[in-house]
Amino acid sequence: MTDYTSIDFTPLDALTADEVVTHSPVRDVRLPSGNVLALITLDNGRDHTRPNTLGPATLAELGRTLATLKERAAKGEIHAVAITGKQYILAAGADLSDVAKLPSKEVARLIAQRGHQVIGSLSDLGVPTFAFVNGLALGGGLEIALNSTYRTVDASAAAVALPEVFLGIIPGWGGAYLLPNLIGIENALEVVISNPLKQNRMLKPKQAFDLGIMDAIFPAASYLEDSLRWADDVLTGRVRVERKNEPGKLERLTKWPIAIKMARGMLESKIGTVPRSPYVALDLLDKAKSGTKAEGFAREDEALADLITGDQFAASMYAFDLVQKRAKRPVGAPDKALAKRVTKVGVIGAGLMASQFALLFVRKLRVPVIITDLDQGRVDKGVASIREEIGKLEAKGRLDGDTANQLRALVHGTTDRSEFADCDFVIEAVFEEVGVKQEVFSAIEKIVAADAILATNTSSLSVAEIGSVLQNPERLVGFHFFNPVAVMPLIEVVKTDATSDAALSTAFVVAKGLGKNAVLTADAPGFVVNRLLAKVMGEAARAVYEGTPIAVVEKAFAPLGLPMGPFQLIDLVGWKVAAHVQDTMAHAFPDRFFSSENFHELAALPEVVEKDKGGRVTGWTKAAQKVLVTGKTPVAPETILARVQNGLAQEIHIMLDEGVVPEVQDIDLCLILGAGWPFIDGGASPYLDREGASQRAFGDTFHHPPIRGIGG
Repeated sequence: MTDYTSIDFTPLDALTADEVVTHSPVRDVRLPSGNVLALITLDNGRDHTRPNTLGPATLAELGRTLATLKERAAKGEIHAVAITGKQYILAAGADLSDVAKLPSKEVARLIAQRGHQVIGSLSDLGVPTFAFVNGLALGGGLEIALNSTYRTVDASAAAVALPEVFLGIIPGWGGAYLLPNLIGIENALEVVISNPLKQNRMLKPKQAFDLGIMDAIFPAASYLEDSLRWADDVLTGRVRVERKNEPGKLERLTKWPIAIKMARGMLESKIGTVPRSPYVALDLLDKAKSGTKAEGFAREDEALADLITGDQFAASMYAFDLVQKRAKRPVGAPDKALAKRVTKVGVIGAGLMASQFALLFVRKLRVPVIITDLDQGRVDKGVASIREEIGKLEAKGRLDGDTANQLRALVHGTTDRSEFADCDFVIEAVFEEVGVKQEVFSAIEKIVAADAILATNTSSLSVAEIGSVLQNPERLVGFHFFNPVAVMPLIEVVKTDATSDAALSTAFVVAKGLGKNAVLTADAPGFVVNRLLAKVMGEAARAVYEGTPIAVVEKAFAPLGLPMGPFQLIDLVGWKVAAHVQDTMAHAFPDRFFSSENFHELAALPEVVEKDKGGRVTGWTKAAQKVLVTGKTPVAPETILARVQNGLAQEIHIMLDEGVVPEVQDIDLCLILGAGWPFIDGGASPYLDREGASQRAFGDTFHHPPIRGIGG
């Protein structure tokens, strides 16, 4: 058992210079019964846009506060302690801003131990403790609640979560031990592992209450008053707290090991074995079924110290910074004051992609949206599809009835393109061929106003070539969405030499209005994401055509940590689309990109690959085997991996030299947001540096020094 009181925490003091300290003032509240409750209110003195965080100085102050309250409790001056936060926020977790400055694993361990010492003392004050979760409670914020005796939550709180696995670490201040022993192993697996891996999904207050994380839930208008009254009822015995999901002996003996085994199988099939934190978290949850709390905390100390000093966490923090900061302030975006106000949107096309565009525009911008196509049948089908999707959102409770009806009324379809005359922003979703897009824009340009913005959703074609037939090519901008449109957060905004600042500014403002992150790219083949995915898919195809079995090729790509293998990816985007992108890249750069006519023969088949229940590609269909012509020189997995690593490093280096994006951070941001490149890699460039591919490809690294953990 670790004696936290005997540990020297002074090395943490060196990390507090830039810390925004969250203070812990206390006031006594006399409850109706006469009991006195000491109420701590965490507050960093900033407005609600800067959440409370738990850095070393914050924890030291909170530790002193709790020690004083323990003394007062022993004297009988107080009968309970409660902890809450400033308006809207309890705490957003540990302050990770200075973690990169950690000098050693020993100091990293002190961070875990300090959290256990201070937050863990909430269960050892000599009186009951209450967490009043009045707002956002993430990571260490939720662990404050878990270490308390009882918990209430504000029904309007923004989110409750343990997101650590998403960042390459684990809940290290009690969460990995306390949560499964509070709500059972299956629920804990969902909160600690599954939700972070689902794009960092968080719990709403009602979900946290239903799971048994919270003991009571109260409305925002009277939250503190209700919580204080409830606490008094608990203290006087008028309310007895029952925890229906708390695991019993039978669950620990039978359900627990089965749930862990199933979770491990799910992880291996969904994310492979490269990410470390989900498996470390799984082991901690497994061991939480027995032993003491002190033993559980000691395991968390070691696990957190190990992960926080590793490469994956360093890369995750780099990626997190990109998504939280760089994505919100796009590099190269003109002044938003130059943007044209968009009051009506036109969508050319009425197929699946066009319908997704129209639904997104009408939901987010709440302006009239008009769609068109070659005949009325297609138009009617498109409008019906959009209205059906609005109905589904209404059925799920994500839209109320009035809003759903308003959105349906804003969608209109026509074959008469003259109705586009008053559109401010027109986007095409037609066949991926330059001539078709040129024809569409030439026709619509004669109808819309001179200052209307035209946007092409091309995935790899030259925006300048598409705009070369226009009278006013400066109004054309690339506006490349990723599929599925509603889910994927990236839009590549493509600028040609002719594109005006007004058009570009409008594109960025519209992207933000749609809830997307926009990254500026030059008008280069494939832009960023498709250019690099074409490199990945091309190297996979090259290995197969040399004679390597498809399962071996898929396995060779596993260390990249991508959400799916190359052929699973091709199958998802569609073989015709993949073949087209591959052709575009091979035509532009024949010496660097692989292309095969066999690809088009395969693309013509209804089914090309066979998959297992987990969606992993296991082989070719019989029809594909008849079409496929391969060599007889299979390649070893390590050779395939080295090829794709070297190829990606070379291509990214060339893209930076060409000025496709301003900096390598923009390429990483695009890959994270548009291709699901894992946080634990930090995008592609930190991974390629660590693997030595950058040195092999161009004799240098993308980052100086390379982004590595303390143990790296």
